[in-house]
Amino acid sequence: MYKDNSLIPSEAVRLAALGLLAMRPRVYADLARDIRHFTARIVGPSLDLLGPSLELLKIEGLIEATDPKAPNDAQAIRLTRDGEVELQRLMTANLRGPMGEVNKLIVALKLYFLDLLTPEQRRQQLEMLMEVCDRELIRLNDLRDHHTDADSALLPWLDHEIDEVQRRRDWFLKVWEGQ
Repeated sequence: MYKDNSLIPSEAVRLAALGLLAMRPRVYADLARDIRHFTARIVGPSLDLLGPSLELLKIEGLIEATDPKAPNDAQAIRLTRDGEVELQRLMTANLRGPMGEVNKLIVALKLYFLDLLTPEQRRQQLEMLMEVCDRELIRLNDLRDHHTDADSALLPWLDHEIDEVQRRRDWFLKVWEGQ
C-alpha cells in the first residue's frame, strides 16, 4: 500500500482473490483462472499485476483449504477470518488519481465486491469514487482552459474525456443515492 492508503498494483490481484473467495470457496485453479480472466478483461495483460501467488495468501493465513485431506488439484480454498480483515482493508483503501488502467481495475473490483461492505462503508467508497472524478474533472478542465487556442484534435479529445468522467461521476452518484 502506498503512503496515501491507496493500493499498489499487486494488491489489486490480492483484492480480486480475497473478494472472490468471500463470495464462495473455490478450487485453486478456478480461482486463478477467474482472477486472470477478470483482470485481463479490464486492463489487458499487465506485468504490473503479477502479484503475489495464491500460495503466499495461504502462508499469510488469509486463505485455507476447506478439506486439507483432498488432493491439491481438487482442494477448495476459502477465506479465513484474517482474510476477511484483509479484504476489508483493501476494499476501503483510497484510490490514486487519475483514472489509469490499474485504478480502473481497482474501481471494478470495488464495485464487484461492494455488497461485501456495510451500508456506511459502501457510501464512503462511492463518495471517494465521486471525489476521484471531481479531481480528474478539475485537472482535465484546467488543461482544456489552458489550450483554448489549440488548433488540433486536442480540444475535442479533452471534451470527450471530460464528458466520460462526468458521466462516470453521475453514475456513482446514482448508485450512492440508491444506498
